[in-house]
Amino acid sequence: MKDDKISEVIRVGKAQVLVYELRVEAAMSTNVCSVSPDDTMEDVRKILKEHAISGLPVVAGDELKGIVSIEDLIESILEGKTADRVSQRMTREPVTICSDDLLVRAINDFGRYRYGRFPVINRQTKKLVGIITKGDIIRCLFKRLESNHYEDELRRYRAGHLFEDIRSDHSSLVLKYNLEGASFEKAGEGSSQLKKNLLRLGIHPDVARRITIASYEAEMNMVIFCKGGTLIATIEPRCVTVNAVDQGPGIPDIARAMEPGYSTAPDWVRELGFGAGMGLPNIKNCSDEMHLDSTVGKGTNLQFKVYTKK
Repeated sequence: MKDDKISEVIRVGKAQVLVYELRVEAAMSTNVCSVSPDDTMEDVRKILKEHAISGLPVVAGDELKGIVSIEDLIESILEGKTADRVSQRMTREPVTICSDDLLVRAINDFGRYRYGRFPVINRQTKKLVGIITKGDIIRCLFKRLESNHYEDELRRYRAGHLFEDIRSDHSSLVLKYNLEGASFEKAGEGSSQLKKNLLRLGIHPDVARRITIASYEAEMNMVIFCKGGTLIATIEPRCVTVNAVDQGPGIPDIARAMEPGYSTAPDWVRELGFGAGMGLPNIKNCSDEMHLDSTVGKGTNLQFKVYTKK
């Protein structure tokens, strides 16, 4: 499946927020066909044909050794060497994704590497637990959308008259989430909880989607660059204001940081599929108002606002 096709699906509003909420394990295939390094390329041909797939992880015991694709098979056929061992043709040290990564991480990696599939491993044991393709992601999203996930949740938890029944000169509800820096396995939890609470309060799903995406991007910036921070959402009758506050290194050049693609993320973060330099631009695009104050060596206060009623 082409990258532009998956991008077209992800642009759908409800699908877009799902990829910031679901984990890879929700979309991956767990019934994985595999080969061993000692199998031949002829063995690979038979398995690919039998199961109508285009690639296989190479496993020895419980350890992932590599990945072999239909392109590797075609090359061996053209060279007349289908008796070659898989170990001679496979890609060693393949790029992997962890089962507890957010689905958006997998989507970013598909766009970055242009691969057709990724082995999925357990973060702690490093053992192979599944495989994920672009088709797996789209099928997962369509299944969730068909189940009317958001509509069911909204009907179940609706409390849209929260402020209408309160008499005061000014009413607001504050939700606070403490975030842990460098904890990628927990990344996105604050934004996900915020989204669920917004829907329970009767915030329109389209508005909640914009807030969730912007909050996730702000949360990831704190996870990547700081020891942690705080996400504070203030819900008022006509708008939701979110402050992402940290005591991190600060931003030396705010204007440049707002440029799409500009990033100071270290290489190890980029290898994890994060730090693409689209966080702040995405926050600006999803919000009605955005303000950014930052002092080098002291920290950053990012505030964005989304109106629930015009």
